[in-house]
Amino acid sequence: MAGHATNQIDASSLWGGKVSPFSTSYGKLMMWFFLVSDALTFGGLLISYGFTRHDAQASWPIGEETFNSLPFLGHGYPLIYVALMTFILIVSSVTMVLAVEAGHRMDRKGVTKWMIATIIGGFFFVGSQAWEWSHFIHGSEYGKVELADGSKATVSGHSFKNFTVTKAGHDFKKGTYETEELLHDFHSAVLAGKVKDNKFKTHGGAEVTLNTNADGHLKLIIKEDGKKFKTGKVIQNHEANELYYEAINSGTRNRVTYGANLTSNEYGPAQYGQFFFFITGFHGFHVFSGVIINIIIFFGVLRGVYHKRGHYEMVEKTGLYWHFVDLVWVFVFTFFYLV
Repeated sequence: MAGHATNQIDASSLWGGKVSPFSTSYGKLMMWFFLVSDALTFGGLLISYGFTRHDAQASWPIGEETFNSLPFLGHGYPLIYVALMTFILIVSSVTMVLAVEAGHRMDRKGVTKWMIATIIGGFFFVGSQAWEWSHFIHGSEYGKVELADGSKATVSGHSFKNFTVTKAGHDFKKGTYETEELLHDFHSAVLAGKVKDNKFKTHGGAEVTLNTNADGHLKLIIKEDGKKFKTGKVIQNHEANELYYEAINSGTRNRVTYGANLTSNEYGPAQYGQFFFFITGFHGFHVFSGVIINIIIFFGVLRGVYHKRGHYEMVEKTGLYWHFVDLVWVFVFTFFYLV
């Protein structure tokens, strides 16, 4: 239109290429691209997990029933250790923020101090996840039992009191032993169908009697339908004791499932174990990778590489990755343990 004024942009304000159009470096932009793509991967896995769980409904495990152990203290502490792991990981994210902040101030000692704390927190989390995997794989004292009607139920309570060795073998002398000491031999005998009247033999030939606690309050939660019991039903006290000990003393192989693998698990449907191993393992790999990266950057800090450059951007970039790993765990923790 004639006489219409047009706005002119000064040439100095135009982006001419060769440099970032934003107030950030190429390295940070590439880290953000990677994190977005990784977030989509985790998002897809968690959405798949959600759909599978929705289909399973009542047969899906409950977090506080599955993860209820503490190292050296045994069972009866629902989600306590997982909460501790989560807290330590979140604290490590805070220490990483402090390391980045110290880098902005060119405080080399501060960066060193806070990166050490971050690395320790990462190692604690990875070690804790390894322990959790080990516990998940080996299973609980009672396992998942197949009842007489064909239904399958998870078992909880404190019905095992101790074991008494009535005839010594190569591995155990006569006497009374705590549950943990003979549990592996007992599980092996149950799986082989070699328990009768709560009596069995160990691998070393010792003859053993399982002593039960009448006040153990066993609870069976049906996870797979049978002729009589349906998924979701809870059986407790005297009836639960009768059904459980009938199964382990039946002389039938594999009436009980202990622990978990990729094909079966005592906690619920096979898909539960598959998703658990893949998603928590994938996240654990990210945490372990983050720890290794932090260690590499830490040695660069010690050598003064970044101080000589005049900035600690490498610390900031690895910090972005570490915060992402922490954030993803919040979602994994919520999906697997709380919901």
